Amino acid sequence: MKYVVRAKVEIAGVVEKPDIIGAIFGQTEGLFSPEYDLRELQDKGRIGRISVEIRQTNGKTVGELIIPSNLDKVETALLAALVETVDKVGPYATKVKVVEVIDLRQEKLKKVVERAKEILRDLLQERAVDVKEVLAEVSEAVKIGELIEYGPDRLPAGPEVETSETLVIVEGRADVINLLKYGYRNVVAVGGAKGEVPKTLVELAQGKKKVILFVDGDRVGSMIAKNLTSNVKIDLVARAPIGREVEELTGKEIQKALKNAVPIQTFLQSLTAEAPSVKAEGPEVAVQIPEAEAIPKAEVLETYMIPSKALENISSLRGTLEAVIYDESWNELDRVPVKDLVDYILTTDKPVNAIAMDGIATPRLIDAVAVKNVKLVLCHRVAAITKKPADLTILTFDELLQ
Repeated sequence: MKYVVRAKVEIAGVVEKPDIIGAIFGQTEGLFSPEYDLRELQDKGRIGRISVEIRQTNGKTVGELIIPSNLDKVETALLAALVETVDKVGPYATKVKVVEVIDLRQEKLKKVVERAKEILRDLLQERAVDVKEVLAEVSEAVKIGELIEYGPDRLPAGPEVETSETLVIVEGRADVINLLKYGYRNVVAVGGAKGEVPKTLVELAQGKKKVILFVDGDRVGSMIAKNLTSNVKIDLVARAPIGREVEELTGKEIQKALKNAVPIQTFLQSLTAEAPSVKAEGPEVAVQIPEAEAIPKAEVLETYMIPSKALENISSLRGTLEAVIYDESWNELDRVPVKDLVDYILTTDKPVNAIAMDGIATPRLIDAVAVKNVKLVLCHRVAAITKKPADLTILTFDELLQ
């Protein structure tokens, strides 16, 4: 119902409730069109049951009428006026006076507003939430609830290093915390031990089906990897992007690095490209590959079965500053600007076998292709490279296309 009509009734005699209701229906019938007959309106649910509360005093009857209405505002006003036309109940003079018409929706809205005020007062009385405190609490809960100290060497670790069949070894405590944040609970850190590899780590790795070493993308990470792999059972090696640390990687970056983990033998071969070398001051000097490492053109074409179409594409690269990526069948996988080549190699999931580039093969590029086990690099020139993987061939365009 939308409205409620309240009216007072005074009758100059003693009557009962049915007498009053009968008088209302009877005396309003036919005043307007049949559609406004009270019985018709009630049958259609447009008005509710008429309620009467009365009392008798001094030979008179007084009371109150309540009429629920589902009519609109104008029709409800008409209904109220109709009720006031009742002037007799039985033989007794009667007076009906509408006291008010209550808008139930407004009343409901008032209650909602009042309740909202109460709720707001309660909220304002509570202490304001400090976002920094919440973040600190959550962070501390992760550290306390998940980070453990494992074994006699008290190595920082996740809670599942002992039960999981796969083990991920990282460099330090911060790396463990970062991987825990993204759901990797089978992580253990070397623990910062100097020189000697913790016996706890050796024994833990020995009992696992798969052990992944996950190191930073710098020379320190490579040194730690080389030291560990000679003492600890390692199956695969994952590496953070060049210049990045495991502790700062996002969840997606961690997932990609672990997915691209390479067998230990492949990684150890790539370390030869990271041996320290003397670097001249000023711009990098482009030089030819030492004669001892050069491979005859015919042998390259035969070994790598470079088709004529690929040779034409490689020849057309001069002056473009682009690189073309090939798979084992010499299908073109991608073309990228030379300046983006290293990032592409380190992040791609495609089976890169050979690269032809209108640029200089730098030590940084050789580091990247070594990790991804690329077999052939064809380039414009070659920088001063002291070492490279044994199974990687580097040739200049002049040597290949002459």
